[in-house]
Amino acid sequence: MITPNLAEKFKEVVGAPNVLSEKADLLTYSYDAAVLEPVWPGLVLRPTSTAQLGPLVALCNDNNLPLTVRGSGTNLSGGAIPSSGGVVLVTGALNRILEINEADMYARVEPGVVTAKFAAAVAGRQLFYPPDPGSQAVSTLGGNVAENAGGLRGLKYGVTRDYVLGMSFVDSEGGLVKAGARTVKCVTGYNLGGLMVGSEGTLGLISEITLKLVPPPRAARAMLAVFDDVRAASETVAAIIAAHIVPATLEFMDNFTIRAVEDFSHAGLPAEAAALLLIEVDGHPAQVEEEAAQVERICGEHGAARVQVATDAPTRDKVWEARRAALSALARLKPTTVLEDATVPRSRIPDMVSAMEEIGRRHGLMLGTFGHAGDGNLHPTICCDRRDADEWRRVELAVEDIFAEALQMGGTLSGEHGIGLAKARFLENETSRATILWSRRLKAALDPKGILNPGKIVGA
Repeated sequence: MITPNLAEKFKEVVGAPNVLSEKADLLTYSYDAAVLEPVWPGLVLRPTSTAQLGPLVALCNDNNLPLTVRGSGTNLSGGAIPSSGGVVLVTGALNRILEINEADMYARVEPGVVTAKFAAAVAGRQLFYPPDPGSQAVSTLGGNVAENAGGLRGLKYGVTRDYVLGMSFVDSEGGLVKAGARTVKCVTGYNLGGLMVGSEGTLGLISEITLKLVPPPRAARAMLAVFDDVRAASETVAAIIAAHIVPATLEFMDNFTIRAVEDFSHAGLPAEAAALLLIEVDGHPAQVEEEAAQVERICGEHGAARVQVATDAPTRDKVWEARRAALSALARLKPTTVLEDATVPRSRIPDMVSAMEEIGRRHGLMLGTFGHAGDGNLHPTICCDRRDADEWRRVELAVEDIFAEALQMGGTLSGEHGIGLAKARFLENETSRATILWSRRLKAALDPKGILNPGKIVGA
């Protein structure tokens, strides 16, 4: 329980304006982007310095207060939903880019730095930070690390964990832990940074991150392949990868998604197409020329009605902006949007796309599929109304079927959204009972009082 005396102690650390307890504030931080019931916290803290994190966590630990860290709240699995009466710690004011080192190609940042702003700052130094989650315009780097965020470029460039060189984080008692280094190689001690990536705030609070940067590609070419048959499009994805071509991006959109996006963005997408592939190759100019020609040929051989090549940067950017707007476009159609991210081996993409169509038909739901087909990460999206009890029951059954199909194909519950609260009950289906128990023992050892984002990933 948060007593007036304890609230005063929090104010002593961060200042009274940064301790929020009004009903409007508590409601604002009671939910994230997942379709789950909101849970009201007892207090919201907004630290303005990373030095304040240790004392804040120590106060929570000493008073057995559950603590949930929140970046921008774009989480899609309930990872940022607080515990009832607990504390939400918002990292928005911890938003400094501490260093961009051009010679050694790394950067140091605080957890509240917005992903797109960081990428732009790095690009201004002629360097490249590849991870690009769909929420990059608002999501924070601390949240990206906590969720191991992916994005459109994950196929070629990997995900957030591939760019984390080191970090500092605060443990459950308020102590500062340092992991990794600014060097390319570091095997000093346990891989604590690797343990923190994807831990969803259950093991510690990230206070500083050291990120690897890379040289930007010298050339790129974007293409849009139009298909009259969904399976032909999905089989083309597998064929491109089988030809040992690794595009920077290889995205899939079905007709339902295409029409929603075109109505929303007016980007000139062919609304009559059964499916689209949005493809970009990058690298050395000669390599780009060769791979673009191969991709065009493969698309033609597998039934593409036509392949449109972007002739200038504005055309390319318009198409990619439209793709990034897919979720926003679909969310306009009905009051509730359920976005999943079940992922399968790339060779099974055709089967997974077919399965999504069948699941939508079986349960009588408005279901569209888009996503990062090149790395097997699809986003089946159900547009519905949660207030309709019968429809919501069918949605829940459809989600169970989606997960079951993905696992049966050797896939995973989540390619980039995390487990949080929404998928915790399914985790044992992918792993094992021993995995859950081992993870709980690890959690209990590092957080004996269980204050750090309780209930997430492995439950109680």
